Amino acid sequence: MPKNLSGRNFLKLLDFTTEEIRYLLDLSKELKRLKLTHTPHRYLEGKNIVLLFEKTSTRTRCSFEVAGRDLGMGVTYLDPGSSQMGKKESIEDTARVLGRMYDGIEYRGFDQSIVEELAAYAGVPVWNGLTNEFHPTQMLADLLTIEENFGYLKGLNFVFMGDAGNNVGNSLMVACAKMGINFTACGPKKQMPSEKLVETCKKIAAENECTITLTEDVGQATKGAHVIYTDIWVSMGEPDSVWEERIKLLSPYQVNKEVMANAAENAIFMHCLPSFHDLKTTIGKEIYEKFGLKEMEVCDEVFESRASKVFDEAENRMHTIKAVMYATLK
Repeated sequence: MPKNLSGRNFLKLLDFTTEEIRYLLDLSKELKRLKLTHTPHRYLEGKNIVLLFEKTSTRTRCSFEVAGRDLGMGVTYLDPGSSQMGKKESIEDTARVLGRMYDGIEYRGFDQSIVEELAAYAGVPVWNGLTNEFHPTQMLADLLTIEENFGYLKGLNFVFMGDAGNNVGNSLMVACAKMGINFTACGPKKQMPSEKLVETCKKIAAENECTITLTEDVGQATKGAHVIYTDIWVSMGEPDSVWEERIKLLSPYQVNKEVMANAAENAIFMHCLPSFHDLKTTIGKEIYEKFGLKEMEVCDEVFESRASKVFDEAENRMHTIKAVMYATLK
């Protein structure tokens, strides 16, 4: 049933009910159908949005730009060197200026407090394209991809391998709890989500008849899993000095053929990208020269396998971001 999200911010999935997330997923499916059938859907003709990027991205920028233009909007992109926000102008003042010129604001950058402050003063919808704590637009794409493969969400078993305390791990735990998916974080204790967030998600999960599990046991975690998900071991903005420690901590949690063989027969592999699964990147080559690793969080065999849905997932960023913008601006 349609939900009225007009004028709402999209900062983290904790702010949305299960029914509202369901509405956004169904809307994403319809907008994807229109896109793939080349049916015009310039529903927001005449509106304008601005994209504030303090951290660069391929998928987030392209998804917002294409989605915005498909909906008929003007799109302005501001990279880290094109805005005075936080340098010569406060976040509060930047929000009030941009809110007078634009109908919606996207922010991708650092602390969650920044996007929250933008939302408090902009007077127009603000969307979180990624912060240190949460990555909600990625979550909608992930949920859509899972549902496209299994036909449903509730009751599936989902495992996140590696640094479960990063923004993707945090957000996946929330998304699974909201949608009735059994979530397992499999990694070292040092890299787990905060106790506060875990307790919050356990309460939500109980309401939706699913579970939250934290474990260091790869075999136990992945047994019969429907979805195996991982992310890079060092997030954008972290210093290179942490690579050695993360490699030692997280190598046991690499997604490889043994992990996938332990999962359910129809299990899928997911990754928000970019991924270090070969030596075709500058960082991949540097890590190989320093540590002798040809693959990191996922082996190339799994990344390129039929079970891998990473590019479906990447495409779905565009359709789900389009749904968020349409729902909050219509």
